[in-house]
Formats: sequence, C-alpha cells, structure tokens
Amino acid sequence: MLSGIRGLRLEVTDVRAKSKYDDHKPVEHRSAVADRLTERGQGLDVPAARRQLRRLDRIGPWKS
Repeated sequence: MLSGIRGLRLEVTDVRAKSKYDDHKPVEHRSAVADRLTERGQGLDVPAARRQLRRLDRIGPWKS
C-alpha cells in the first residue's frame, strides 16, 4: 500500500491576490476596520483603508 503514496514539491513563483471589502457589513464596522488599518499602517494597510472609505462613500449602507 505504501508504494501508491506520492509526494510533490511546488515552488511558488507568483502570487495574485484580490481584496474583499465586506460590503454587506454595517457602515460602522467598515469604518472601524478602515480606522484600524490606518492606525496599524503596515504594508498596504493605508491604501486599503483609503479604498474602503471611498467605497463606503460611493456605496453607502448595505440594504437587504
């Protein structure tokens, strides 16, 4: 049975990511997240916070 087990090693050469902005969350929650990202200020936190606030201004509160 052990002869059927195989291993595989992969080398990651590129990563593409997409942000998800949780537009279904309340406005207060989305604003708080943007504030915390701005305070933390690591990597792409500040640009992500700015984008979230622009989306918040454009989209506004989510309604079901």
